[in-house]
Amino acid sequence: MTIYDLKPKFQTLLRPIVRNLASKGYTANQVTIWAGILSFIGAIFVLLGLENKCFLLLIPFIMFIRMALNAIDGMLAKEHNMKTKKGAMLNELVDVVSDAILYLPFAFLINPVVVILFVVISIFTEFLGVSAQAVYNDRRYDGPMGKSDRAFVIGLISLLFVFDVNLMILTVIVSIALVLALLTMINRWKKVNI
Repeated sequence: MTIYDLKPKFQTLLRPIVRNLASKGYTANQVTIWAGILSFIGAIFVLLGLENKCFLLLIPFIMFIRMALNAIDGMLAKEHNMKTKKGAMLNELVDVVSDAILYLPFAFLINPVVVILFVVISIFTEFLGVSAQAVYNDRRYDGPMGKSDRAFVIGLISLLFVFDVNLMILTVIVSIALVLALLTMINRWKKVNI
């Protein structure tokens, strides 16, 4: 089970927004870039959270909006004839870079080794998913710690930090997410259609 399994229902909610954006001439690639810019803004808020924890309250909202933008760009591409190979490459690149940009500043809040390992394993996880697409034409989104799940964990960590949850507990949560990310790598490797 992964949050990614909720994607069809989420897309149904977003479809009117997608139609509206398409009718106004917005492209899938523009939405992809917006998601990247939003991640950069989120990273700044995390750093500002070092001085004022209130900024971290914005992170769950940013994660939610970013997940919506990630769904919207794909829907624009697939449902409104905007699908291109370069657009697909841009989407994968921006997703991975955005995750790294947004998650790495948490190394200043909690155990830096665990956070950095979490980011590195997350990159490898997405690399495996994309490699399956390149080699087998079978993009893998298997969990249990896919992109949406990682976003949820980071949003949760932000809230818990604001409410002064013990740093050791936060480190344990990210460590569990790290182990689940490793399991995700194994799942994506095993489940590719050979």
